[in-house]
Formats: sequence, structure tokens, C-alpha cells
Amino acid sequence: MMLGICYYPEHWPKSQWAQDAKEMRELGLTYVRIAEFAWSRLEPSQGTFTFEWLDEAIETLAAEGLKVIMCTPTATPPKWLIDAYPDILAVDVNTGLVRGFGSRRHYDFSSEDYRREAMRISDVVAQRYGSHPAVVGWQTDNELACHDTTPSASDSALAAFQGWCEQRYGTIEKLNEAWGNVFWSMEYPDFQSIDVPYFAVTEVNPSHSLAYRRFSSDQVIRFHDEMVSIIRKHAPGRFVTHNFIPMSDTQTDNYALAKDLDFSSFDNYPLGRTDLFFADEDTEQFKRYMRTGHPDFSSYYFDQTRGLSQKNFWIMEQQPGPVNWAVHNPRPEPGMIALWSWVAFAHGADTVCYFRWRQAAFAQEQMHAGLKRVDNSPSAAYPEVQQVKAELDQLNINLNDPLHYRVAIVSTTTNQWVSEIEQQGQSYRHEKVEFEYYNALRLLGLNVAFVSPEHSLTDYDLVVVPTMPIISDAFIKNCEATDATIVFGPRTGSKTDEFQYPRNLGPGKLQSLLPAKVLSVETLRGDIQEKLNFNGEQFHSNRWREELLPGDNCEVVARYEDESPAVVKSGNLYYVGTLSCSDFLTNLLGKLAVEKGIATHILNEDVRTVERGDYRFIFNYAGTPVRVDAFADADFVIGSHELDAYGYAIAKR
Repeated sequence: MMLGICYYPEHWPKSQWAQDAKEMRELGLTYVRIAEFAWSRLEPSQGTFTFEWLDEAIETLAAEGLKVIMCTPTATPPKWLIDAYPDILAVDVNTGLVRGFGSRRHYDFSSEDYRREAMRISDVVAQRYGSHPAVVGWQTDNELACHDTTPSASDSALAAFQGWCEQRYGTIEKLNEAWGNVFWSMEYPDFQSIDVPYFAVTEVNPSHSLAYRRFSSDQVIRFHDEMVSIIRKHAPGRFVTHNFIPMSDTQTDNYALAKDLDFSSFDNYPLGRTDLFFADEDTEQFKRYMRTGHPDFSSYYFDQTRGLSQKNFWIMEQQPGPVNWAVHNPRPEPGMIALWSWVAFAHGADTVCYFRWRQAAFAQEQMHAGLKRVDNSPSAAYPEVQQVKAELDQLNINLNDPLHYRVAIVSTTTNQWVSEIEQQGQSYRHEKVEFEYYNALRLLGLNVAFVSPEHSLTDYDLVVVPTMPIISDAFIKNCEATDATIVFGPRTGSKTDEFQYPRNLGPGKLQSLLPAKVLSVETLRGDIQEKLNFNGEQFHSNRWREELLPGDNCEVVARYEDESPAVVKSGNLYYVGTLSCSDFLTNLLGKLAVEKGIATHILNEDVRTVERGDYRFIFNYAGTPVRVDAFADADFVIGSHELDAYGYAIAKR
């Protein structure tokens, strides 16, 4: 397990580089990521390259034994390129206005001019550094699709979408039928008359919207796959990765985006994510985790990232202090940089890179902390990184140590698309629904794998599908092939592949496995709670409630207050027709885990545990010490049963 840093030599005088590299080595860092935003310095005008400074920077880092991760600089096309090809700029799908130059990610995935130029600069950089002995790996672009940049309403995107539709549907008659365009006289006479699904008076056709999201995702994947191919051509034997942001933010099929990578990476900012997640939530809950991040937020994204490639992952950017981009930007509590680092390692990270070496003195991120301040003094995070390095050296954990999974969550980006297009109730948020199931499993002390619907389920004993409106035939076969207990959440099977209501009612295709029907759906305000009776106890039903009709061989497991079915089962399959409180999910999933012989560990609500290889990791997100007695026979190698405030312990299993 290694540590790394993100470094921008172009931001600092050359006279400082050698000392920076020396201090990086002394801190115990191994990897340095560079050049992801350096296009204007590498090519100040078209065809004129100035690589000398980057050559020198790499040699300076290599002289201290540091290993370089090179990036393609395509996240920030320079001004001269925008002036030469204005169609590079995307058109905002909310306003219809051309997005301007002066920030980052200002390009349209459907611009053929940009695709050509992006691949050209990627080819040039990969040729120059592909075989450099100090360059051990590559990162593609940077945080693909962040800032809502997957879709565009440009002429380029529209023309590409029309071609995509013709290829998918074949005839305009089939498209009109698939989208139900007879409704509101929305029928198109030909493919060239199709418009983008934005700027209408009221709701646009959900089938049209879903098609456009699929198309936009395909454009990102096409762009990325070509870039990966170029790097592999010129950099044999080097790894290729990408630094993902939270899956819900990309509007892209991340499983497809990751398929050609050696492993996936993630940019981890727990405090900003907590602030955004609780933007419309209880203030007390947010305040509790304001300076720590919610105990499950980081691991939720870590487990998703590992699931993309089904391999260990990297943290390419780890928050080192206050950032600049969230609604509010508190500082981490003392000890959290170290704790977050170990949470990443515990969930399968092989390397943690901190962002950034030194706080920038200028431009948009000057309020974003680094390991060093602008005056070059060590920030509060610096000694915590020293601590993590010392502990890594002490443990010397094998990178091949496996994580122990008996529980899996099945997720797809299509779930999110459907739920966003047809929210049905403002209290329903796809990411929150998925997170609630994940949170319940983590409160039970369980390791949780994330898999796609195409992934085999035979390796797991408990499988959770928080919501899957569109079910594929491949997923049905995977369900048939496993003996695992499978729990389906509400909305599962509620739509056809083209976003129509299934003619046999919900849960659609799932009825071939579980004989129950959804007769109607109601959505409620988030502050409305009604009784839910399960296993002799009373819980709460809220936000989303389905009226279920159990079929033959279908048992009612939980009931609403009026005694109508809320949860039903058939064999090893459970269907939950409502959203509910955390206590209900913990009780239900805990009961099912025990029935499958899976050991659960119900700990203090601020404490989490996870297993990797021969080690058990225990983390305390509370501001007060906590004693953990659940693992009486543990052989602690770091810490003890007594966890400090914001502390952690590591024990031999």
C-alpha cells in the first residue's frame, strides 16, 4: 500500500521543484500525478510544443525516486483551440446557452473537432512519455462528466443523436412506437426532425429523455475508449486508470466507462459530499458529521469504485483540509485525514494520493487546502500523512489480500436516469434510496460489494437491489442462477426498456420469478410517516408506497397500517414495496443475513468495521472515545478496544 500526491510544477518556480521532490520522498510518498491541466503550457499554440519544462519536472521527481502518473491534458482545452473551433463548447441543457471558456471541462463530447484534437494531443503526450522509465502509469482526462457535462444541446450533439436513434430503432415508425409519441401528437416524420429533449413547455417524453441519456453516455464512452487505446499503443506495460467522481454525478454508464481500465480510481471529498447530501435534510444530522463526513459516505463511493472494475482501486485525490467548491467548506476534525486514508485502504484501495502538495496562490482553487500552505509551511494534514506512512510500514499489508464479501448491492446508472426523469415525488431521490440500503448493511458491520446487473450473483449469499426500474433478461438469468436471498426495493421492474409501463403491471419481468403485482403507487412528503408492521415490531413507511397484490406461493412479510401487504416473498426472493426508516431496513436485512449464516456486528452508530485480508479495521466517527467489545479475541496491531475520538484500530482477524 502506497501514498501519493497531486503536483503542479507549472504553478511554481523551477527553483522550488527539487526541494518539493525531496520533501515528498522524505514524507514517504511514492507516486506523483502531474499534467492533467497543462495543455496550454505543453502546446501554447497549435503545433508548437514546449515539453522542456515537463521533461525537467519529471527528471527532478525521478531523481528522488518518485514514480510519475502522467495524464492526458484534455479536461482543459486552451483558448487558442476554442477560438479555432468554437463548436468545441457545449450548449447547456438547462438554459440553451453556449457554455463559455474560462474554467474546465468546457467541451462537447459530440464535437468531432474536439474529439480529433483531444486524441491528437493524447497521442503526442503518450508518444513522448509512454516509455519513460519514471512514468509508471496514466490517468485519462480528469473527472470525466463532472459539472453536468455529459449532455449537450448543441447542433453537433443533435446530429449525432439523430444518427444514434436511426441506428438503434431502424425506422421512424419503430421509434414513435417505442417512445409512445402518439401521446400529445409527438410523432416524428423522420429521424432528421428529432430534437433534443429540453426546453419544452412542460414535461418532455420520458422515453425521449432516457434515449438521450443513453446516447450522451455512449458519447463519453466512445471518447474515453479511443483515448485509452492511444495510451496503450504508446505506453506498453503501464497501467491506465481514470479518477471517477461519485457515480450519480457523471450521468454516464460507469461500468462501461471502466471496462478498458486496469483499475478504477476515485476522488474522495467527504466533507463536501456530506454538505451536498444534507442540503435539504435535518440540520442536526448534518452538524454531527460536518467535520468528519458521514460514516458511510466515503465507503459507499469506495465500494462502488471497486465494483466498476471488480478490482482494488486507487484514491487519486484525497481531501486534505477545507475545500472551495461545496455549499459550505468546514475543516476536517484532527485525525480525519489519517482515518479517511485507512478507510480507503480497508475498503480495497492500494494507493491514496492527496490533493494537493501545496495550496494554490491563485485562481479558482486558492481556497482549497493542500499538504502545504501557500507559504510552504506544513498544513494540519501533514503530520497525519506522516502517521499513516509510519503505520503502513508497520503493517506491510499484502496488496493481494482479498476483501471478504458475502453481500452485494446491484446498481446501474439506468436506475438513476429513470428515477430522475420520472421522480413522481420530490421526496424520492435515487441516490438516497440506494444509500439507505447500503447504510443499513454497514450498520450491521457487513462488507458490501457493488456489481452490475450483468455480473454473476453466485458468489454472494445476500443480494440487495435497492431499485431497478428497468430489468434486463441477463439480470433475470443471474437471479435464477443463484441461491442467494435477493431483496428488491420499490420501483423494481416498473418500466420497460423503452420507459413504458409494463402491460402486466409492475414489477414487470420480475413477475416471472416473484408472483406479485403492483396495483398502484403513491408518493408522500418526506415528513409523512405511517406505520409499518414487521416481525412483531412497528416501524415507519414513508415517501414511496406501492399497493401490492400477492400471487400464489407469495407470502406477506410486512404490512401497512391498514393490514395491506407492504413486503412479500416467494422462495428466496423478497419484494419491498415501500421506502421506510433505517430501523426497518436494519432489522429486515439483519434477519436475512443471520438466516444465511452471515455474522453481523451491531456497533455504536458512529463506529464502522470492515475486513480486508487478515485484518479487521474499526473506525470511530464520534468526537468522544468509544469502547468496542464486539471483537473480544482481536489481536490489535494498531490501537485497541478503546477508540479515541476520530480514531481507529486495526486488528488481526
